[in-house]
Amino acid sequence: MSFNSGDRWTARTAVPQVDIDVGLRQYMLRVYNYMAGGLALTGIVAYGAVVTGVYQAIAGSILFYVVLFAPLALVLLLSFRLQSMSLGAAQLSFWGYAALMGLSLAGIFLVYTGASIARVFFITGATFAAMSLYGYTTRTDLSRFGSFLMMGLIGIIIAGIVNIFVASSALQFAISVIGVIVFVGLTAWDTQAIKEMYFEGDGEVVAGKKAIMGALRLYLDFINLFLLMLQFMGVQRRD
Repeated sequence: MSFNSGDRWTARTAVPQVDIDVGLRQYMLRVYNYMAGGLALTGIVAYGAVVTGVYQAIAGSILFYVVLFAPLALVLLLSFRLQSMSLGAAQLSFWGYAALMGLSLAGIFLVYTGASIARVFFITGATFAAMSLYGYTTRTDLSRFGSFLMMGLIGIIIAGIVNIFVASSALQFAISVIGVIVFVGLTAWDTQAIKEMYFEGDGEVVAGKKAIMGALRLYLDFINLFLLMLQFMGVQRRD
């Protein structure tokens, strides 16, 4: 989404600063609560799927591909149909997406030790929190870095597809390093963009939908940063 700087300034000056500060804090808290809830649901589903054997049962079947691509379908649904959806439907789609992501990512518990996953999760959390705080508090306009970050993201996707066929460990390492840099930047950029969305002030229902979309953006930043750090840091794998 793009925002005109003049429109942002007009929106901000039209409302008393105290009201903006209180409303903005409540809005951002709503975004972070959605995101944290989504991450918690993803983790619970992922761990539960491995412990109960559900993931192992579907891993070798056609259902695995359904689970793999279903989150993408829900992301597209939220991206293109959010405005026409009710707030309840948007919330349900977000929680459904988080649960499906947990099922699709459950395999990491079969590859990495629990201690390694926990360590990388907390490192990712600290990195994410620092960059999101920067994006929230900085007065620098980060939108100018958006095109660069999106080019980097597209490059990572293309390189990842190529590496499926060449299976190069050196290329995978490069993807992980560059990916961490890109998603660290995207965390700050998305946080600032989500903050700016608040100033459009389109009513409670629309604000609720914006909070869900903002939470989805930050959720994706966190998940991708976490997965890339798992590869980049060379954590201990299970035998």
